[in-house]
Amino acid sequence: MSAEAKPLAGKVVLVTGGARRVGAAIARRLHAAGANLMLHYRSAQAEAHALQAELGAVREHSVALVMADLLDTAGLAEIVRNTVGRFGRLDVLVNNASSFFATPLGEISAEAWDDLVGTNLKAPLFLAQAAAPHLRKAQGAIVNITDIHGERPLKHYVVYSVAKAGLIGLTRSLARELGPEVRVNGVSPGPVLWPEDDSFDAVARQRVIAHTLLKRAGDPDDVARAVYYFVAEAPYVTGQILAVDGGRSVNL
Repeated sequence: MSAEAKPLAGKVVLVTGGARRVGAAIARRLHAAGANLMLHYRSAQAEAHALQAELGAVREHSVALVMADLLDTAGLAEIVRNTVGRFGRLDVLVNNASSFFATPLGEISAEAWDDLVGTNLKAPLFLAQAAAPHLRKAQGAIVNITDIHGERPLKHYVVYSVAKAGLIGLTRSLARELGPEVRVNGVSPGPVLWPEDDSFDAVARQRVIAHTLLKRAGDPDDVARAVYYFVAEAPYVTGQILAVDGGRSVNL
């Protein structure tokens, strides 16, 4: 992206789960558009430092890191304070971090509920609450990474599906609460990256891909492009959920 085409120059973006996978793709695309980044991570320390070095080589002192467990609700406001303390402002919050694992009915534990709802719904709410004064001042934006299964539940993933449904509701509710100063939207991925726990074998993956209209899996940058759209190119869009799923949600 040329120096003349950096619409996020001078803007500060906080990305949760920003060290790897989809979060890293979002970070790279927003950084290329000129943004300074606070990248949150929990356990991916090596990946976080590697990404910081990669992007810092492009633009010095443009990326900072914060390690935190998003299940520690009391520490969420500190993530926001660290961001503003480091860069002096906050323009965009991207709630990307997520936990994902099966919870078939009959096997659901309170611990699974706390983990899945805590990461996918509770943390985005309390981060948004802490960020709201700064985002209002900056006329900023929130982008939540939801899931097509928040609207079309995935079998055996009861709690995850409920948590993402809650995040979709939170996105729309925050758009009402924070307008007109802050825009709030969601990106709802389909099959972009497979879980790392081998819960989807080759047959299951092909079955999912077959249900897309484009007959292929997506790429993390497909999600990152949608986030960029909401952040940089959609000044009159708020309260919306954009499915980036190859048409799978239409075909389920």
